[in-house]
Amino acid sequence: MTPASKVDRKKVWVSWSTGKDSAYALHLLKKDPSFEVGALFTTVTESFARVSMHSTREALLYLQADRLGLPVEVVRIPDQCENEDYELQMTRLIAKANSQGVDLMAFGDLFLEDIRQYREKMLFGTGIEPIFPLWRRPTDFLAKEMIASGIRAYLTCIDPRKLDRSFVGREFNSALLGDLPRDVDPCGENGEFHTFVSDSPDFNSAIRVQKGDVIERDGFVFADIVKVE
Repeated sequence: MTPASKVDRKKVWVSWSTGKDSAYALHLLKKDPSFEVGALFTTVTESFARVSMHSTREALLYLQADRLGLPVEVVRIPDQCENEDYELQMTRLIAKANSQGVDLMAFGDLFLEDIRQYREKMLFGTGIEPIFPLWRRPTDFLAKEMIASGIRAYLTCIDPRKLDRSFVGREFNSALLGDLPRDVDPCGENGEFHTFVSDSPDFNSAIRVQKGDVIERDGFVFADIVKVE
């Protein structure tokens, strides 16, 4: 097969949660000569200056983007964001992407049909197509693939109704997979946990981090992941 020429490559922006799924989706896209990754985009809860749900400090988001050599488009949303607020900000982002010739937006979703359908609805008729590089991959194998690829991540948020709070702040590695209860998805796709990636095969160097304070808010347990100076 002849590699795609520069002209033939599809320009893609990647939904970047700061966690392992988006990092692995990006990794697969960067390996495929059909795609040209142009930027990341991320929602940040404005009042906390943290990436929504993952609770990653905004400063760490920029460090990730720097390690990847990619610009990041930040979509700022209020705390307790209503759908109308989110959709307004996303409409502005999509318009900007269109103005820059973006063909595709990539998402790291695995198997939640309602989330996929919502993303497809948001992009319908915009000229930008949603793609899902990890869709329907068996999560037990996928979790091991991520770790084997060189992705290093830490659990920043857990749902204590589904996973013991002792897991928050732990590294996402083989030992953690072995300790997960049988009814917890290995990739946390049912909302059991969210992660922050401190290293990946696409970073030019790792980000040294450590676990900081642990707090409980809005029914979730968060570990503050902080950069080691």
